[in-house]
Amino acid sequence: MHTPSLIARTFSALLLLTSVAVAAADYTLETIADGLHHPWSIAQLPDGDFLVTERRGKLLLIAEDGTSRTNVSGVPDTLVGGQGGFFDIVLHPGFSDNRLVYLAYARGTPQANGTAIMRARLEGTALLDAEDILWVKDKKDTVQHYGGRLLFLPDTTLLLATGDGFDYRDQAQVVSSELGKVLRINDDGSVPADNPFSEPGSERVWTLGHRNPQGLALAGDSKTVYLHEHGPKGGDEVNVLSPGNNYGWPVVTYGLDYSGAYVSPFTELPGMTGPVHYWVPSIAPSGLAWYNGEHFPEWRGQLLVGALVDKEVRLLKLDKGEVVAEEGLFQEAGERIRDVYMGNDGHIYLLTDHEDGRLIRVLPTR
Repeated sequence: MHTPSLIARTFSALLLLTSVAVAAADYTLETIADGLHHPWSIAQLPDGDFLVTERRGKLLLIAEDGTSRTNVSGVPDTLVGGQGGFFDIVLHPGFSDNRLVYLAYARGTPQANGTAIMRARLEGTALLDAEDILWVKDKKDTVQHYGGRLLFLPDTTLLLATGDGFDYRDQAQVVSSELGKVLRINDDGSVPADNPFSEPGSERVWTLGHRNPQGLALAGDSKTVYLHEHGPKGGDEVNVLSPGNNYGWPVVTYGLDYSGAYVSPFTELPGMTGPVHYWVPSIAPSGLAWYNGEHFPEWRGQLLVGALVDKEVRLLKLDKGEVVAEEGLFQEAGERIRDVYMGNDGHIYLLTDHEDGRLIRVLPTR
C-alpha cells in the first residue's frame, strides 16, 4: 500500500515550430501506483481499474485509487531480454459483453522469436481460454525491435505494429515478410478480406517500411491512424497510415546509423510516404495518445507523444493534418515516459519506465 503523491506545476510553451503557439494549462500529476517494474502499457477497465503490463512478464490489476494491486494469472510465458517481454494490452471494443483482452508479447527463444498476440477472457484476476491469435511468421535471432503496439479500428479489426528485428532492417521493404510492418487481423486472428496485399506471406500486411514503431492512435474522426516509430541516430517519425503504403525504412530516413554512417542518402523517394513530423536528434518516442478529453480543452485534437530520451511528453498541435507547434510537458515526473494513455474516464495517464516505475494521472488544477 502507499499514499498517492501529488506534484503540481504550471507550465508554458517550450518549443514552437511556427508562430502558432500551444495553449498553456495548469495540471497536477497524481501518482496512483509506484513500485512498478519497467511497466509498458495501460488499459483502463469500465469500472475504472487498470491493467498494467510489466516488461518482465507480469500483468497487474491496479485499483482505480491505487490502494490495491494483484498479479493476473493465466499470462503467457515470454522471452525477457533486450527489448523483449510484455508489450501492449488493449480491450476488445465489446469488452463489457465479452471480457476479451489482447496482449502483445515477445514469444520464442533467443534463437527464434517474434512478436505475438494472445487473446483471453478476463474473469476477476484471471485470464481464461487464452490463445495466441498471431505470431509474426518471420522468426529472428535478436531480442530487439519488436514494435508491440496494438490498436482496434472502428470495424473491430486489430492492428499490430512490428519492428524490423534490428539486424533485419531490409525485411521492412519485403512485402512478404512480417518484420517492420503494421499487420491487420480480425479480432479472432483471421485475415480481413480487404487487406491490401495478397501475395503469399503478405496477407496480414497493412503497411510496410517501418523500423521500430511503438505508438498507435486513432484520431477523433475515427478514420485517421497515427503511428510513431524510432529512427536510428535521429529520424524518429510520426506517420499517418494508409493501407498499402510504404513508409520507406530503410530506403529513406532522416536518421544516421549508430556509427554515424548513412543508412540511406535519401529522405524522400517516389512511391515512399514521408512522415508528417520527424525529430533530429531522436527523442525515442514511446506511447501515443489522441487527446479528446474535457479536462484540458486547449489540448483537444492534439497528439501526446512519450519521449524516453528527454523524460517528458511532447504535445503536438495539428492544423489540417500538419504539425504546427510542439511543447514539452510533464518534465517534473523526472523519469522516462513509456506510455501515454487516454483513459475512458477522460484523464491522461502516464507510465514511467524504471525499476520503480509509476502509474500517473494528469489532473487539471483549475
